[in-house]
Amino acid sequence: MQEASFSGFLKTIMWVIAFYYIFKFLAKIFLPVLVKKAVEKAGENFQRQQQYSQDNSWQRAPNNNNDEIIINTANAKKPRETKKVGDYVDYEEID
Repeated sequence: MQEASFSGFLKTIMWVIAFYYIFKFLAKIFLPVLVKKAVEKAGENFQRQQQYSQDNSWQRAPNNNNDEIIINTANAKKPRETKKVGDYVDYEEID
């Protein structure tokens, strides 16, 4: 069985502090680059979704001389019905 020594405890504390500051230093260097790439990718995804949404919701009628615009409402959100939990009971006080 081994016993803990005071010098071993101090070494452990020093290693923990050293790793903390090394991690903090590396995070300052690499974290802004990673966040910038994530924001750029999110922006690209947003633009792609907007383009896809516009392409699918607005379609011109083929071979129509009136230049009529047809709106595809298949993707439109439908209102949800509210759930009826139970009946309303009106209570009266009894004297």
